[in-house]
Amino acid sequence: MKDRTLLKFTIDLLLWTIAIPAAYLLRVEAQLLPNFSDVALLMLIFLPVKGFTLNFFRLHRQSWHNTSIIDLFLLTKAIAVVFVLLIASLVFLRNFLFVPLSIPFIQAMLAFLLMGSVRILARLHFEQRDKKIRAKSKHPPKKVLIAGAGVAGNLLLREIMRHPEVKMKPIGFIDDDPAKQKERFMGVPVLGSLHDLPGVISEKDADMVLIAMPAARGKIIRDVVEVAKESGVEFKIMPAIYELISSRFNISQLREVDVQDLLRRDHVKLDYKSISDYIKNKVVMVTGAGGSIGSEIVRQITRCRPRQILLLGRGENSIFKVESECLQKYPHIDFVTLITDVKDVDMLDKHFSKYSPDVVFHAAAHKHVTLMENNPEQAIFNNVAGTRSMVDMALKYNVRRFVNVSSDKSVNPTSVMGASKRVAEYVVEWGSCLASEGQEFVSVRFGNVLGSRGSVVPLFKQQIENGGPLTITHPEMARYFMTIPEASQLVVQAGGLGGNGSVYVLDMGEPVKIVDLAYDLIKLSGMRPNEDIDIMYTGMRPGEKMCEELLTEEENTNATSHTKIFSAKTSGYPGKRFEDMLEKLFEMAQRQDGKGIRKQLKAIIPTYEYEGKPPEVPETAQKAGASSAAGTPGDN
Repeated sequence: MKDRTLLKFTIDLLLWTIAIPAAYLLRVEAQLLPNFSDVALLMLIFLPVKGFTLNFFRLHRQSWHNTSIIDLFLLTKAIAVVFVLLIASLVFLRNFLFVPLSIPFIQAMLAFLLMGSVRILARLHFEQRDKKIRAKSKHPPKKVLIAGAGVAGNLLLREIMRHPEVKMKPIGFIDDDPAKQKERFMGVPVLGSLHDLPGVISEKDADMVLIAMPAARGKIIRDVVEVAKESGVEFKIMPAIYELISSRFNISQLREVDVQDLLRRDHVKLDYKSISDYIKNKVVMVTGAGGSIGSEIVRQITRCRPRQILLLGRGENSIFKVESECLQKYPHIDFVTLITDVKDVDMLDKHFSKYSPDVVFHAAAHKHVTLMENNPEQAIFNNVAGTRSMVDMALKYNVRRFVNVSSDKSVNPTSVMGASKRVAEYVVEWGSCLASEGQEFVSVRFGNVLGSRGSVVPLFKQQIENGGPLTITHPEMARYFMTIPEASQLVVQAGGLGGNGSVYVLDMGEPVKIVDLAYDLIKLSGMRPNEDIDIMYTGMRPGEKMCEELLTEEENTNATSHTKIFSAKTSGYPGKRFEDMLEKLFEMAQRQDGKGIRKQLKAIIPTYEYEGKPPEVPETAQKAGASSAAGTPGDN
């Protein structure tokens, strides 16, 4: 590698140096020899200058194999710098050297021509070599169509051309942009719109469709996948835009289409200025930092350059995993791991006293509906008492911004878990009433998170791997869904909106039927629902709702400065009675009195319903031999 770099440096320096006598020959023709001493002196003077410039612009580090317009632009900048220095030198040395002022112009053009040509010729050589390698291969390359001729599509095309070992041959683009029709990108034509995809696959005998639309909505991805499956060709996808933000794309990032791609919505556009204003150079604590949401919040806030991030959680393995990732990816940030339970008031007090966090994201919570129905006191201890402990510490140590992660299950709750999250919202609002000037306490409410631990998608995937069946509680069961990065980005953004005491509601789009999700996953696995993989209905369980809500009947929303975040107008906070009601709730939890806990939750939250009988599953929707273990539609 060093030998190759030295060779490129030597070639560049040699070509750049001979540009001066070549310029003389073109300018003064036969008079070069009488003035050879002047030419040699000028070459000698500028030899180290050109060597330093090559090194400064790192031109010898460029890959001639993949020379691009950007590389040639950098070459132009380097030549321009030396051109300016040469002009200045000739003005200063005009009494000592016979050098016409046109020489710097001519030598600059010759240098660009010579040094640019060697790069282009090298690229052509490597491309021809790669073509020969493909032609000699026993396994001919797959003919691929790229869906999307934008920046992402061209980036993918360039990566394919750089890596002949992937054995792919791009035969065309498909794109809906009328301006791109019949154009060519790096020699590869646009063959039509997405509507033309079936015909193009057939006409060109394509083997694979590569989806290069990282910002496209789920419906578009779904349409492309359906066409590819019906045409019997393979299909892969580039990561979504939020996956590409923090890393440079390479060919290895092409992956199978996942259900998250089919549910994809418009990319979240963040106002990084408002986020940076409250995070930059601050000490930020994230509770539940080892969980799905907590760990992603950590990843998001690293982009805003906090001074220190405190990773607080009670699971040592998950915290260790997040810490290892963070130390590798963000070595410029100081990370501190705190293995602590949010219910441990003494340890929390020590941590807050030692580190004095400016911002707290409270994501630690028990989230599983059915588990909390069977262990109601644990929901109260962790979700309510834990939040109370965190709010107490935030008030005591003057935390400037406290952001509580809540759930759509807190609205008109039918489960202990949902009710406990609602009371946690009240605790945060209670804290906002006691806040000092400059302190802000807010809650952020959203629905289900695709792919989070214990949620429905990983469960369905495991059931598919086991050969089925996929277990669903009810055919009409529906939930709101977001991706982990989308939810975490909006939580961080909501924290930037401030508004002491606010409950923010995220735009969740339209609810999705769990059975539709199951069908999509089975199809993406290359199987047929109810033929290769059965779907079984097991009946709704205690605490489950047919469809979650984001607002109570009494609540309405106000728009905020962000299009995907709304502020709930009212929250039903009980007011002065709340502290007494809370103490009674803790008393019931200490007694492990499930009935008493539910009764007290009802007193705090009048809309809490826990005695209603869940709807029966229609007999026509059931299948014999259904498993008793239902899928978990709706755990955040």
